[in-house]
Amino acid sequence: MKFIKTPVKGMCDMLPSDMRLREHVFSMIKKTYGAYGFMQIETPIVEHIENLTSKQGGDNEKLIFKVMKRGAELTRALEKGDGELADNGLRYDLTVPLARYYACNREKLPAPFKALQMGNVYRADNPQKGRFRQFTQCDIDILGDESNLAEIELISATSAMLTQIFAEIGITEFTVHVNDRRILGAVARSAGFEEEQVGSVLISLDKFDKIGLEGIERELLEQGYDAQAVSRYLAVYRNAGAGMSIEAFAGSAGDIPQDAVKNLEEIISCVRPMLSGGVKIVFDPTLVRGMGYYTGPIFEVSMDGYSFAIAGGGRYDQMIGKFSGQNVAASGFSIGFERIVTILKDHMQGSFLLPEGATAFLIGGKVSQERKTQVLAEAARLRQEGATVTVMPMSKNIRHQIELLEAEGYRHFQKVFE
Repeated sequence: MKFIKTPVKGMCDMLPSDMRLREHVFSMIKKTYGAYGFMQIETPIVEHIENLTSKQGGDNEKLIFKVMKRGAELTRALEKGDGELADNGLRYDLTVPLARYYACNREKLPAPFKALQMGNVYRADNPQKGRFRQFTQCDIDILGDESNLAEIELISATSAMLTQIFAEIGITEFTVHVNDRRILGAVARSAGFEEEQVGSVLISLDKFDKIGLEGIERELLEQGYDAQAVSRYLAVYRNAGAGMSIEAFAGSAGDIPQDAVKNLEEIISCVRPMLSGGVKIVFDPTLVRGMGYYTGPIFEVSMDGYSFAIAGGGRYDQMIGKFSGQNVAASGFSIGFERIVTILKDHMQGSFLLPEGATAFLIGGKVSQERKTQVLAEAARLRQEGATVTVMPMSKNIRHQIELLEAEGYRHFQKVFE
């Protein structure tokens, strides 16, 4: 059997310069969120299949990498013919595992609990720019806070973190979009959709940026929804767009819960003064977020020139109760780490190099043990002073060796021949 040297489609090998950039971004994320009081945790990448298929993950549940049963259990499932062959799956986000984690460890954690997670997730998706099958997510969540202070903290912390990261490449502008699932549900019900239809209708509206109102109309009619309800529903959104006032939208959208409207207005008013100059926060009536577990305010970050969201999240007060039997207020923000790295690479000049002063000692084949010892001692001294130093045997093609080291950021070379 011939080995395949390229990675699986939608998954990437990381070169040293890639890892330096990623570790740099990781450190900025941890430093910023740590300053806001978020505490880092970790959950397994493998999750119970029952948790992943709980109808809370929206379209992501169609993209699960399932893990088959093993040994005798797999044999019995195959013999039955109609049994489930998988008992586990790779997590498609960090929110479902967090809900299980909190339900299991709640008594050991402070309240409210401000969690930071950073780790790989997996989706059997169609790979494209900024979208992979294995990718890193960074999530912050606040569990046990029923007030909108949770949303204010999440948006403020994430905006501060993105501002610091993008400042390194001269980007000062991005937009935070906010909406509320209660408002979205009320609009759908006012148009004539039944409660059990609302989730499906919102999944279609979530495609507004991709297929527009005509595509949404076609999709809803193909699903068999009443034509008059579809017409009334889409009429609300024909003149709606990001940046309009909540009051203006509410005036044309039917019976919208005023507590949700007031809550959003307060979130926007509290966050806006804390944003840097080019960062905006706007009400976006077409923002949906595809996950079915959202119960209140939702938010997403966009940047001009990119078709994908940089970050997104919202309130999900009912998820933890599915694990513990008792609902817990919860709100979170997920950062698209791979997308942030993609944007940084688009604007960087060259690779993310080693620190200035990186030195390479190249040792010839005839160098004595005594001289090697002297070189190693000198390298150790430079490292103690904070320098990056590598010691390696000298190649026959020394020019090519130095070119490759220079590409990584080495600028000082000491060739030792004897």
